[in-house]
Amino acid sequence: MKKMLGNLVIGILIIGLATFAHAFGKNKFEEELEKEQGAVKLVREVQRGGYDLVSTEELKKMTDEGKDILVIDTMPYEDSYKKEHIPGAKQFLFPIPEMLTWEIKETNGKTIEDFKVLLGHDTEKKIVIYCGFVKCTRSHNGAAWAKKLGYKNVLRYPGGIFAWKGAKYPVQGRRIGTRTSWTAGIRIVMTALPDTCSLLSIKV
Repeated sequence: MKKMLGNLVIGILIIGLATFAHAFGKNKFEEELEKEQGAVKLVREVQRGGYDLVSTEELKKMTDEGKDILVIDTMPYEDSYKKEHIPGAKQFLFPIPEMLTWEIKETNGKTIEDFKVLLGHDTEKKIVIYCGFVKCTRSHNGAAWAKKLGYKNVLRYPGGIFAWKGAKYPVQGRRIGTRTSWTAGIRIVMTALPDTCSLLSIKV
């Protein structure tokens, strides 16, 4: 009898939690609406910018095959790029709001000529531009401006560094030293970063 009562209580709790989650969480219809909005937004950006898209797997294949590509990270240097970026990527800041006219206050003081120098003289070269994640539009600005400047083979990588890490592909950062010590049988690893930050790893 007690066992039956216990199972009944557990069942009621499960139903109650499911009802709570349904009431306060997003349901499948709201999630689908959000997906649609995101997809339409991305397509409209591609149409306005005139560039093409590349997936995580396609970009990894390009890099593995040693393709001659220029990869540009449009995230802030100190807060993102310096900590981690796709191996070999160059950094050039672009803003999140659409930048229809060049504004150096939005590009960390860099001019359109600076961007041209980074892109190089070969307008046929494959250029891949990314930022943090799909909703981030820094990469849209970078890709759109590369197209405006006459570069023909411009690809935007919408998944960005988040998708790259989600696929568990390697990232590059500017770690400048690692020190290992043992205390009472515990291994402590300190990894120094350029701006005096440190990563602490403790292993028993």
